[in-house]
Amino acid sequence: MASIFTRIIAGELPGTFVYTDDVCVAFMTINPISRGHLLVVPRVEIDQWTDLPDDISQHCFAVAKQIAKAQKQVLHCDRVALIIAGFEVPHCHLHVIPATTIADVSFDNAAASVDFSDLAAVAASITAALV
Repeated sequence: MASIFTRIIAGELPGTFVYTDDVCVAFMTINPISRGHLLVVPRVEIDQWTDLPDDISQHCFAVAKQIAKAQKQVLHCDRVALIIAGFEVPHCHLHVIPATTIADVSFDNAAASVDFSDLAAVAASITAALV
């Protein structure tokens, strides 16, 4: 059975995309820890990041770095955290999280709901900063 991320990538479920290419995608999470929190997800459905082929892993990290620079520019955060927890969905994903304090990277602070218009606006700003 396809993971929820595979279904989002395939367009079966909605997603607010920031970036797409042949190897990976980046989309906003619907349970953000901080404003602008998004996920970089390889298209190939592999559970653990340690099992990714090196070329896919390197590409995903390069995309996450590019996105982090855009997040810093748009959201004026002090840092951008990168977390690979791997427990929520059995499909590798990198959490790219704008942060000002350590509390900004605690999954205990994940939102239970999100303002989808704000999510779309932040996504559009990050996408524009990638160009």
